[in-house]
Amino acid sequence: MNPRIEQLAEKKLIGQHVTMSLVQNKTGQLWGKFAPRVKEIANRTSEDKISMQVYPPLYHAQFNPTTEFEKWAAVEVIHDEIVPDGMESFTLPGGLYAVFGYKGSSADHSIFEYIFGSWVPNSTFDVDDRPHFEVLGSKYKNNHPESEEEIWIPIREKENQ
Repeated sequence: MNPRIEQLAEKKLIGQHVTMSLVQNKTGQLWGKFAPRVKEIANRTSEDKISMQVYPPLYHAQFNPTTEFEKWAAVEVIHDEIVPDGMESFTLPGGLYAVFGYKGSSADHSIFEYIFGSWVPNSTFDVDDRPHFEVLGSKYKNNHPESEEEIWIPIREKENQ
């Protein structure tokens, strides 16, 4: 499975976040709070939802499933001047991304094992220290085998290539 490589422009997001680890996964709780409130957000660019991870530096190089990171449930907006109570804005920096189309259950983590265990080591790219995210569009069905989403991994050219 080869990704497309895309130069992403900066994006404005509005959403909610929690601090969690893979061992103490709070994704379900976060989306349970956020999903009913999406309609409160004005100026959305689309109906897509964004599931985003903001990892500490060297998270993947020194991987440990107990390391905490920020998990966001968000949507992209034209501007972030109006933020509903209990939500925050986030500016997603632009940059180079590997974009993987994925079809399958979000509970199946084999796609991430492939990306970080096979694709990245065999590519001309390293993982960059910028947010990772998934675009959950109209074909996304949580934990369903026919669900579709896009997985965006921040990358940079490997040094000494």
